Amino acid sequence: MKQRPLLGFSLALLATSMWGAVPIAVQKVLTVLDPTTIVWYRFLVAGLGLLVILGLTKKLPKLTNLSFRQYKWILFGILGLSGNFFLFSSALQYISPTTTQVLSQLSPFIMMIVSVLLFRESFGLHQKIGLILLVVGLVTFFHQQFEEILQLGDYALGILFGIGASSIWVLYGISQKLLLARFSSQQILFIIYIGCAIVFSGFATPSQFGELDGFTLGCFIFCCINTLIGYGAYAEALNNWDASKVSAITVLIPIFTMLFSNIGYYSFPAIFENPEMNFLSYVGAFIVVSGTILSVLGHKLIKKNRIK
Repeated sequence: MKQRPLLGFSLALLATSMWGAVPIAVQKVLTVLDPTTIVWYRFLVAGLGLLVILGLTKKLPKLTNLSFRQYKWILFGILGLSGNFFLFSSALQYISPTTTQVLSQLSPFIMMIVSVLLFRESFGLHQKIGLILLVVGLVTFFHQQFEEILQLGDYALGILFGIGASSIWVLYGISQKLLLARFSSQQILFIIYIGCAIVFSGFATPSQFGELDGFTLGCFIFCCINTLIGYGAYAEALNNWDASKVSAITVLIPIFTMLFSNIGYYSFPAIFENPEMNFLSYVGAFIVVSGTILSVLGHKLIKKNRIK
């Protein structure tokens, strides 16, 4: 496969930007739509978008002649991603977009631990150090909220939803990994998006759409196209650049969310909330991201040092 670093970097940056901005937009839409409804709309639009793309390119997946095991992993993938989206949106009712994104950094570490237990993958020194940095970073990030967390109120509930979203995502991550032997990443996403839309169809309230005004309608449209563009850009980035380098960009999502949150507040304080983070909270977020980067790229740094 021919490498096109500039294109790959641009696409990875686009995906990271889209994912970094989406919780800010979702939080605004949640003032009008309930979590179930907004998640249903997002999956429906993304699924229909991929239906058109895969249909035009004649790459629609064939679900015949699949084994029971493959159907099972499709089901797990649907449960994992639908649960992730729902819990992520529910968390945004109680905690800030930046907090949800910092908690999302738990996903790759949970995925690594599950891979060690399930697939007998190695758990290297760089991953252990990355895990330590994650814990230190989270403690530093939440240092102001310990008392509020211990009160077991709304803030603690939001954190619980955020942790739940990161944990259940692993079901989708494992399913995608196993289904890649049969389908492309875009085909897997299409199957799971449609499946997730079906899951939420009985619980959503489409009529709430009529209550959206100009600003919240704009945020809603952005949320719907975000899933399609974000994952599409990510998939294309992997086709044009090394996976490790793409991952190094996408783990910066919490940094982008912090940046967008501050830009939004200082530009439009009447619309966007103050992030209310002190210096140590920012340091904690950077430590968490550093731990994730080390766990993703650490093995390459070790190999380079050995070669030298």
